[in-house]
Amino acid sequence: MEKSLYVFSNGELKRKDNTLFFETAEGKKFIPITTVRDILLFGEVTFNSRVLNFLSEQEVLIHYFNHYGYYSGTIYPREHIVSGSLILRQVEHYLSDPLRVDIARRFVGGAAQNLRRVLKYYMSRGRNLESNLERIESLIVTLDTFNDIPQLMAVEGNIRETYYDAFDEIIQDKAFAMNGRTKRPPRNPLNALISFGNSLLYTTVLSEIYKTHLDPRIGYLHATNFRRFTLNLDIAEIFKPILVDRMIFTIISKNMLKSTDFVRESGGVLLNDAGRSVFLKQWDDRLQQTIQLRDLGRSVSYRRLIRMELYKLEKHLIGEKPYEPFAARW
Repeated sequence: MEKSLYVFSNGELKRKDNTLFFETAEGKKFIPITTVRDILLFGEVTFNSRVLNFLSEQEVLIHYFNHYGYYSGTIYPREHIVSGSLILRQVEHYLSDPLRVDIARRFVGGAAQNLRRVLKYYMSRGRNLESNLERIESLIVTLDTFNDIPQLMAVEGNIRETYYDAFDEIIQDKAFAMNGRTKRPPRNPLNALISFGNSLLYTTVLSEIYKTHLDPRIGYLHATNFRRFTLNLDIAEIFKPILVDRMIFTIISKNMLKSTDFVRESGGVLLNDAGRSVFLKQWDDRLQQTIQLRDLGRSVSYRRLIRMELYKLEKHLIGEKPYEPFAARW
């Protein structure tokens, strides 16, 4: 089974024949490249064009993060199953305001329904979230009245702000108080977890897009501009509540992280290497967790679910079936 490879140490990636290894001051660690889906670099890692060519041949993506754990970019191999016809359909749906707004509205609506499902889940466990839920539901019903992207983005921002306001009631742990959403840098441990989790989700979706005919540079809710990739940001909105947020609530409730797993730096709070290792273990477990799909009558992993979401978008673009975002039912 293919896995993500996480690299925290400083060193050099090298190739010898058809073998890849990571060399540090402590020695060499050989990497079974046939089992690697993508590589996430958190340390200072050097490599040459020979390594890049080899990884491209093996269709392995490299996602790299800066010193603070922020996602910086991706080395994206040559597309091997790219479809000119589908790219034209992507562009067509982006350039047409009604077609683009329709897809963007579906993304916002899908994300909102999953935010709503998270709140209802914790309400069933005694949390006082009625006002947050009512506010979000009142915003959801307005989505069909907006016909441009800035308005949809504004509604999406209001929905997510109302949702984040519920986190303190859900978590009920002063060590992980929300105190508002802050990003660059995160101002407290909870914001650090959200930012790190969202970055991991963006790279996961990007790796799955690579396995489809879609072009990740053409998004709909997030504008296609000088930013390298945007479609992964769109798809990630749907899965943030059920993958990132639910996992964070579990990590906190089970006391998996301690105050020593965070470090204050550059005016913010960040996970250190030990904290990231804990988070990444839970992240891998979460992606491998399976969920029963009633329509299919079988279970699929959450990672596979992301791929299936992309296939649904492909069908929408070619006019085969209207796109309906995944909605959690637990």
